[in-house]
Amino acid sequence: MKLIDWNRLEPSQAHKVLRRPGFETDKELADEVSAIITAVRERGDSAVNEFTRRFDNVAVEIQCLPGAAFAQADGLLGSDIKAAIAGALSNIRRFHLAQVPEPSRVEVRPGVVCEKQLRALGTVGLYVPGGSASLPSTMLMLGVPSGIAGCPRRVLCTPPGKNGLPDPAILHAAALTGISEVFAVGGAQAIAAMAYGTESVPKVDKIFGPGNRWVTEAKQQVTRDPGGAGIDMPAGPSEVMVIADKTASAEFVAADLLSQAEHGPDSQVVVVTDSKGLLENVERELSDQLGTLSRQEIAEAALAGSLRILTRDLRQAVSIANAYAPEHLIINTREPSALLGDITSAGSVFLGSWSAEALGDYCSGTNHVLPTNGFARYLSGLSVIDFMRSMTVQAVTEGGLSAIGPMAITLARHEGLEAHARAVELRLARLARRASA
Repeated sequence: MKLIDWNRLEPSQAHKVLRRPGFETDKELADEVSAIITAVRERGDSAVNEFTRRFDNVAVEIQCLPGAAFAQADGLLGSDIKAAIAGALSNIRRFHLAQVPEPSRVEVRPGVVCEKQLRALGTVGLYVPGGSASLPSTMLMLGVPSGIAGCPRRVLCTPPGKNGLPDPAILHAAALTGISEVFAVGGAQAIAAMAYGTESVPKVDKIFGPGNRWVTEAKQQVTRDPGGAGIDMPAGPSEVMVIADKTASAEFVAADLLSQAEHGPDSQVVVVTDSKGLLENVERELSDQLGTLSRQEIAEAALAGSLRILTRDLRQAVSIANAYAPEHLIINTREPSALLGDITSAGSVFLGSWSAEALGDYCSGTNHVLPTNGFARYLSGLSVIDFMRSMTVQAVTEGGLSAIGPMAITLARHEGLEAHARAVELRLARLARRASA
């Protein structure tokens, strides 16, 4: 990992240091994804099957998986993974149930009632990655809140394995969250299929779930098209930042960094501390722990683009974290809660030495679908409300019209919108004639 002494940087250098690798638009990638989307829109299932053969090396015809596939998956899983999935689901459900929003009704003036009503999204598309690592945990993170929101139709796309079927654990998690409409397809072609629909895959209103650069680019392209679909967020390569002081365990810090580095070579991990000794110890721990990982090469590639930052104090570390806006932020200091109030930009925060980020990935209860690439400055992690939409309702009585109508007329004429003013004025005139009759 690169070692940066923050106080030796010029302001312009500091900005460049925090810029994610590959943040610039990749035109070649965008063009290739656009070609995939166009092919799926024009040729439907045929194009999806072609891309599955090309990218996944599996000759499988796209179809909604039959119930037998779920039964087969269930029989392939041991009791330990089933118990872990069930336990994680319970925690995630308990936390997300507390997020269910309430409708509101306010009489702003006598005779003028305004409401906010909530509706679940009609058809949602859930994308669960399954390339270099299969993620049943993501299935839970999408399936639980969409179920709580009450979405009437939930479509799952996840890549096929060599046998043409998704990971059994993903199918098991899908069944537990009440999802039965599953398609073994991944990548940009899956996003296109859900955004526009094919002979087999239904068109959805909004697409949820993380993915690689191809998936992220596809999501961004389809959401710019009025005929495409909405998306939850541009969730790209995983990242973690650790704020630590001299009391932190270098072993724990290194383990947390590696837990994200092993996601992919484009993942970024950052440690920020006011202790030079800790940075040296973390580097040694990284070297020791790397050799024990099955995904060592992937983690090494990620570390090559990652950072160790030395600061003057923890206050400066917090300002760096807010500027970086990490997907995951671990505060591993003597008094982590003392820093939390000053954190303004992070997807999910983990307080104290025992709060491993991996717990949030799986089973603490919070959602692990989070904004990356600095989008945590203005976006939040996935929640129940993302699977719903609100609409306002107003009901105005004659008395209410008399009370607020004149101000509407004044504002409309100030804006030069005579028809707006007249729509209210005609009603007030009728009330006046009735009153004088």
